Parts: sequence; C-alpha cells; structure tokens
Amino acid sequence: MKFLIVFVALFAIALAAPRPDVEILKSESDVGPEGYSFAVATSDGKSHDEDGKLKDVGTEHEAIVVHGSYSWVDEKTGEKFTVTYVADENGFQPSGAHLPVA
Repeated sequence: MKFLIVFVALFAIALAAPRPDVEILKSESDVGPEGYSFAVATSDGKSHDEDGKLKDVGTEHEAIVVHGSYSWVDEKTGEKFTVTYVADENGFQPSGAHLPVA
C-alpha cells in the first residue's frame, strides 16, 4: 500500500513538472489618446497584430475602428491559417482563405 501511495505521489509530481513554454519572439505596443497598436509573435507560429483608431472625435458618432490579423500553425498539418478583420460600428468582420463565405 505504501508503494502505491509513493508511486501515485511521484506520478503526480511528474505530471506537474514544468514543460518548455512557448517563447515570445516579438511584443510591441503603442497606446495614444486617439489610437493604439500592438504586435505579438510567439515561437509556436502564432501572431497577432492590431491597430485601433478613434474616428469622428468629439462628435456624437465617435467610435473606434480596429484593423488586425492573427495567425496560427496547425500542429498536425503544419498549415498556417490567417484571419484578417475589421471591427467598427458594423461589427466584427473577419476574412480568411479557410473561412466560409456566405
């Protein structure tokens, strides 16, 4: 019985051991009063770039317009997928070669 308890405890420790994490290759950001931008890339092939700008500043229709893209690599096939998007007063509008079109 003691052997089983020790074995389970060692097994739990082995599962909890830290694994190599993904490294951040790029991390940039810029925030201003009327806009922002950021770019992030990691060693596993993921990336995300985005910029937002305030439009119609000082009016009743002031809104932020966001343009961006994010990418990732499928672990099984190695294929890279990219989604580009615009988010504004008309909502989130994604596009990508792998996305269905209405």
